[in-house]
Amino acid sequence: MAFRMVRQGWSGASPEVSVVMPCLNEAKTLAACIEQIQTTFREYNISGEIIVADNGSNDGSPAIAERSGARLVPVSSRGYGSALAGGISAAAGKFVIIGDSDCSYDFGHIPRLLEKLREGNDLVMGNRFQGGIRPGAMSGLHKYVGNPILTGIGRLFFKAPCGDFHCGLRGFSKEAYQRMGLRTTGMEFASEMVVKAALFNMRIGEVPTTLSPDGRDRPSHLRSWHDGWRHLRFLLLYSPRWLFLYPGLLMMILGVVFSLLLLPGPRAIGSVHFDINTLLYAAMAILLGFQSVTFALFSKVFAISQELLPEDPILNRLFRYITLEVGLAASFVLILIGLAATFLAVSSWSATHFGQLDPERALRLVIPAVLSLTLGFEVMFSSFFLSVLGMKRRNAVVSGAES
Repeated sequence: MAFRMVRQGWSGASPEVSVVMPCLNEAKTLAACIEQIQTTFREYNISGEIIVADNGSNDGSPAIAERSGARLVPVSSRGYGSALAGGISAAAGKFVIIGDSDCSYDFGHIPRLLEKLREGNDLVMGNRFQGGIRPGAMSGLHKYVGNPILTGIGRLFFKAPCGDFHCGLRGFSKEAYQRMGLRTTGMEFASEMVVKAALFNMRIGEVPTTLSPDGRDRPSHLRSWHDGWRHLRFLLLYSPRWLFLYPGLLMMILGVVFSLLLLPGPRAIGSVHFDINTLLYAAMAILLGFQSVTFALFSKVFAISQELLPEDPILNRLFRYITLEVGLAASFVLILIGLAATFLAVSSWSATHFGQLDPERALRLVIPAVLSLTLGFEVMFSSFFLSVLGMKRRNAVVSGAES
């Protein structure tokens, strides 16, 4: 019989697939999940093992896992991601399939995932919206708001071809998982896996699966708003373009447009008049926009240096031309422009014997002067900081070339 269970202390041929289930007080449903997996292994002649990653259960779940034929892996660090990471690290299979131990997922769909993995996909996601969500299995907030919005954001930000970012039934190769280098410890572990797979250009497949009401006699570990925010926060932090770059560029463009319109004099659109007050806000938009763009660069370079994100070919080409010296030259030009505008403003003031000035006329010189001086110094400081951030990356490139 080709079906093999790998139990604690048993050493034999490595299984093809390891099914890893996180567990925290799942005594009511754990045995049924293990039995369903075992039945699927037998029916489809799958060589596999079952790993229960126990996250501190005190309801007898560990004993149930071992008595039912699963391999118990205790994980002391709390959290959904921590439990899965501990279980996956102990997995002996070429492929890993994860699923919750609350009877909400159909482990009879393991062959669907395994078939896609055998075809060469690095990550295979279940899709509950394609397979079917049983009545009472998912709240309306999650079904119609949370999951669609977070999945849509993930598809937009990272071009991930997944229709259900947060399906708990999914499979991946052990080699692909090691390349991902996942860091999160909570529920956002699920999002990080898809994001990293997309960023590293891995092959991502999808199969329909179902979601049933869980068999627990207690509330779910999931906290809708808290965990939803953690997922959204993670998606934003892993996409400096959408968090910093695009909003910053938009602010800068709007600020420049309004500045160019208002520098010569006031403008009116219908009965609405725009003057120096709007010009001041436009200057602020340019400064904030510039800072947001530099934050995007800082975040990207730091994430790459820490191996949180893969190398970016566009950024590499950009840094061939945008060097510390180029940044310092640009800052020098901006500071000179600011000093020239300041000199004109002081000259205008001296013409009145340093007396009272016309605010509308004076601020049309003072605002651009302050803007240019501030931008000049920000460009200077940002250039130095980017050079510091890039030192580790350049050293790594040199070391790689020498080796």
